[in-house]
Amino acid sequence: MLRKAKHDVLFYADLKLTMPLPTRLFLLMLPLAASAQATKPATAEVRHYGIEVAGIRVGTMTATRQAPVGPDVTYSLVSDVKVNFLLYHLKIYYQVTNRFHNGQLLLSTVEAHTNQGDFASRAEWKGDHYDIVADQYKHHYKATETTPIRYAVTNMFFGEPPAGQARAFAEYFGDYFALSRGKAGSWQAVRDGREDEYQYANGQLVTIIKKNPLKNFIIRLLPE
Repeated sequence: MLRKAKHDVLFYADLKLTMPLPTRLFLLMLPLAASAQATKPATAEVRHYGIEVAGIRVGTMTATRQAPVGPDVTYSLVSDVKVNFLLYHLKIYYQVTNRFHNGQLLLSTVEAHTNQGDFASRAEWKGDHYDIVADQYKHHYKATETTPIRYAVTNMFFGEPPAGQARAFAEYFGDYFALSRGKAGSWQAVRDGREDEYQYANGQLVTIIKKNPLKNFIIRLLPE
């Protein structure tokens, strides 16, 4: 067996010496090409949405789920809205970033920049509890949560909630939306009298209706 392997090596060496240089270079590159193809990194999943009020586009929303790195997955949600209707003026840019490890939320941050000022929320796992602080416009909340968070609003952008999912962590507020399933493909998210409706088609989030006393905000999936 050893003699045969040695013979093969010598034969391959002799073969290379008799080959034209371009052919030898091509053969040397084959293992590199195969290795590069085998280690091609996974890409992030991105969803683009348009935000409408009374049928008029007023902003955009982009949801991203980064490719997993081992047990770690990061979600982000960026929204940019500008509304000018008579006496109603609204400008909001906010970014949510959620980092999960083995399915558990470790860190959630929210940065909001509005025409009323700059605001922030943060929930961080400390080993046996979360420290939660939400300092938003007309909403201030501080709490300690010992139950691991495994489902948040950002998750809802990448598939219909699993059966029996009763709540989703509301990153902006620092507490929870209560979830309930309506007709097929429709979910209601309710918190403190506020109601949002999430509509899915073939498991993909296509529309969000954020109900507002003045005008509803409609968030629609944009074609790729």
